[in-house]
Amino acid sequence: MQTMLDYFQPLIDLFGEHPYMRGIMALAIAFAVANLSAFIITMIIRYIVVRSGSTMDDAIARALRMPLYWSVILIGMLACLMLLELPETATQIGRSLTLSVLIVIWSIFVSRVLRAALTKISQLANNHSVVRPQTLPLFNNIAVVFVTVLAIYFMFETWNIDMTAWLASAGIIGIAVGFAAKDTLANLFAGVLILADAPYKIGDYVVLESGERGKVTHIGIRSTRILTRDDVEVTIPNSIMGNTRIVNESGGPHEKFRIRVPVGVAYGSDIDQVKQILQDIANNEADVCKDPDAKVRLRRFGNSALEFELLCWVENPELRGRVVDTLNTTIYKQFNVHGIEIPYAKHDVYIKQMPGVDSSD
Repeated sequence: MQTMLDYFQPLIDLFGEHPYMRGIMALAIAFAVANLSAFIITMIIRYIVVRSGSTMDDAIARALRMPLYWSVILIGMLACLMLLELPETATQIGRSLTLSVLIVIWSIFVSRVLRAALTKISQLANNHSVVRPQTLPLFNNIAVVFVTVLAIYFMFETWNIDMTAWLASAGIIGIAVGFAAKDTLANLFAGVLILADAPYKIGDYVVLESGERGKVTHIGIRSTRILTRDDVEVTIPNSIMGNTRIVNESGGPHEKFRIRVPVGVAYGSDIDQVKQILQDIANNEADVCKDPDAKVRLRRFGNSALEFELLCWVENPELRGRVVDTLNTTIYKQFNVHGIEIPYAKHDVYIKQMPGVDSSD
């Protein structure tokens, strides 16, 4: 600050030795420099908009205009305080207030730039990126908390407040809260890892190790919610979700889901005819995908039947139950039409002797 005053000293000396006139001159210079800086920034923004296709640079330049303008004004106010030759206490309070406002202004600027940068990164993210649209709110909140903590620290330093006692108190409180809310913190950290690793996303069909199957409707910091096929919402803590085996039926290279329909026919049936009927049934079903195409496999020779399996794909796991029902119904009807027997368990009962009848008669 003193170096800047020395630079403008010849201009300030034109107003003599009167401290108030010198202070007013310092403020006038600050306003002039601030307006000149604002004009330069505006020209830079126009140049960026015309020459650059990136909106990120434009956003940063627009966000920089106001904090830079007010920073120059506040620096001029600091110079004015130094030139007014006020009592030491008043000068110190004015200096601390001015620096506090500067810290707030630049903290807001840094927060906006970080949010804009994170948003841009999430838009360019792929499946393996940590910052994605699903995790963007989390990282935005972390950035805001980080900037706020730094701003509070610098503000305490500005007012010459000893941070040692505050940090010690915060450490003791943190330990107490950690023991009291260990389950909540476990869910919190698991939620952060789930959002970052993304083993599933909203809309996916998942099967838990405990047997629950349903669509993921909400992924929060504390818990994950699943809507089952019975329209029952199940809430599972993230600490459990992060430490259990989860089958994501919507995962993989695409959301299509493969269904398997086992069919048994009697020995002696025409194998080629059975395969053709099953293939035609799958090809004629509207909800069955044409790509990949359906397949029929003779799996094994069972105890009482030739065991076939119809393999086909549906657009998403939600259609599994309905399509299996339709295929089974059509298979039964078509087998009846073509006289193909579906074997079932039979028991022949041989009565050696009727009760109350003497075998010697």
